[in-house]
Amino acid sequence: MNIPFLSLHDVTAKYKEEIHEAVLRVVDSGWYLQGKENEQFEKHYAEYIGTKHCIGCANGLDALIWIFRAYIELGVMKPGDEVIVPANTYIATILAITENGLVPVLVEPRKDTLQIDDSLIKEHITERTKAICIVHLYGRLACTQHILDLCEKYGLKLIEDNAQAHGCSMPIANSQSPIASKRTGSLGSAAGHSFYPGKNLGALGDGGAVTTDDDELAAAVRALANYGSQKKYVFKYTGRNSRLDEIQAAVLDVKLRHLDEDLKARQAIADYYYDHIDNSLIELPVRLPHENNVYHLFPILVKGDGQLAIGNRRDKLQKYLEDNGVGTVIHYPIAPHKQECYANEEWNTKQLSLPITEQIADEELSLPISPTMAIEEAEVVVRLINKFI
Repeated sequence: MNIPFLSLHDVTAKYKEEIHEAVLRVVDSGWYLQGKENEQFEKHYAEYIGTKHCIGCANGLDALIWIFRAYIELGVMKPGDEVIVPANTYIATILAITENGLVPVLVEPRKDTLQIDDSLIKEHITERTKAICIVHLYGRLACTQHILDLCEKYGLKLIEDNAQAHGCSMPIANSQSPIASKRTGSLGSAAGHSFYPGKNLGALGDGGAVTTDDDELAAAVRALANYGSQKKYVFKYTGRNSRLDEIQAAVLDVKLRHLDEDLKARQAIADYYYDHIDNSLIELPVRLPHENNVYHLFPILVKGDGQLAIGNRRDKLQKYLEDNGVGTVIHYPIAPHKQECYANEEWNTKQLSLPITEQIADEELSLPISPTMAIEEAEVVVRLINKFI
């Protein structure tokens, strides 16, 4: 049996007729940018996330870049200000910070959650700190009440990188609230979203969005992503061309209608993994309630021992699964602070010592999980893993 890590063909085929109809509608309309499809998707996605505004843009990295750039244009931040960010993340999160001349302050994750360790954040707050950027990595909720309290206490913006967690939720501590939970992307000041094809909500190409309740920020982001223009041929900012096209918006609107259904399918596979993986060499991150984990990825950590180095054992398991027809991916083999592009940065001088982040990079392996994966396929994956030595 061949079990791919993710079959985009199968994911797309699941809603093939609706997607074909949506694409054909755009083709026949003769309007391909900034039209009704964008307007409709932005409205529906804002409603789904629970924010006043959604601004489509070219990709998830741009979404984060525009948030920080908008805060700079609005005078909330300036180059040289610090942004606290998890050290264990995809590099795009940090690229968005450094692209704007801001300084990333990397904080270690907890080994059991793989998310930023909120107990370490306070010691990194200085007079230059202007924001905390959390990342709902792998689809797991990263926000905690302690993080929200720190932002309120120190007057910090909370930026969410929601590239991997469409549909994830956080319970609300305030018993007076009529809402029992809020979706990620609506927890802080603003959030960046990616619609890369492999995401839980994926387009047929690149795409992204910013969500926020801040009217002024939303207007600035929309202008920055449209050459800096709020009115045709009138440019308030020096922006760029970073727009979501009509075909991608139409496809995303189709897939958004089915997102919750797809998340349940992912969660069923994850439940099987948690219930049946039984190998002392394999460590699973702490299990979260379904509303707190939408399983964009299912990461496991592969332990080393005295005879086989950590990374080598992980690589050995990946090769073993590949030889048996199971696709896996490593997320991510080189931590951001170890990348060549940041080797000479002042904030990274002498290479930061981030042992937990580096250990995760050496041990992490993502198992196949998707809304089209069958339980029978998960059974094969588990059987192979449990026999691995």
